[in-house]
Amino acid sequence: MASIRDRVKQLVPTQVTSRVRESLVDYGVRTSDRRPLPDFLIIGTKRGGTTSLWNYLIQHPLVPRLFPAWNTKSSHYFEENWGRGEAWYRSHFPTQRHRETLENRHGGPVRVGEAAPLYMFHPLAAQRVAALMPQVKLIVLLRDPVERAYSHWKERRTNGVEPLDFAAALAAEPERTAGERERLIAEPEYFSEPYDWYTYRARGRYLEHLEPWLTHFDRGQLLFLPSEDLYRDARATYRRTLDFLGLPAHDLPDFKVYNDRRSAPLEPALRAELTQYYRPYNEALRQRLGLRLDWPDQAA
Repeated sequence: MASIRDRVKQLVPTQVTSRVRESLVDYGVRTSDRRPLPDFLIIGTKRGGTTSLWNYLIQHPLVPRLFPAWNTKSSHYFEENWGRGEAWYRSHFPTQRHRETLENRHGGPVRVGEAAPLYMFHPLAAQRVAALMPQVKLIVLLRDPVERAYSHWKERRTNGVEPLDFAAALAAEPERTAGERERLIAEPEYFSEPYDWYTYRARGRYLEHLEPWLTHFDRGQLLFLPSEDLYRDARATYRRTLDFLGLPAHDLPDFKVYNDRRSAPLEPALRAELTQYYRPYNEALRQRLGLRLDWPDQAA
């Protein structure tokens, strides 16, 4: 039997649905002056648990979703939609009146945010965020870069935009992405799919991508979370995040995993090569941030 949602879809013409969506988007822009900028951003890393953490946070009664409701976790403003302007960006967040209603109802401060894993990796995002929201809080999930790269490839493969096997994709990465970073800097409104899709190895060199954020923001504005801690004990990581955001405790009934990608294990020789490759980058990251990162990359 068809669900109620399916039957509604059959009854409502596509053009009507499109008009409703356009109307809501327009309303958001027209009321943008009543919509405060976000309090926090989850800026990375891709395939590091950002979708899971975001979904845990929006179950808190003081963390409202984006506007309109079909927006999942990000506006992609600081990397893909920069040319749309600040009013368009503000249109994605709840109004001041909505914030006040939630605060009165639940007796605590509202915290609004978004999650966009490409922000950490984009060469201009840090300075753009700093110029617009210098006091914003930033959450960074960091996953073993070997596992992250393999998971990234699996996602691209599943989405039908990666015809190569993992080894071949790693080998093709320099050619596929050649000049893309430079073009992003030279053309502020340019968006690069290859830079997003095929940077399997490059994205795991975390420190070089974090340096602009460390330059533009005080360390106290950044929360670094090992993804492995989230996977092992999501409840504890969630509580740590609430504390960082200044939100009251709020327990969840469960912590389901979002966007998981099951597959065959990574081929041992390729794992060994990537582990060796990332070893100096990971050690520099540990030293710079003073973090305990439980990744199997340290020499015996």
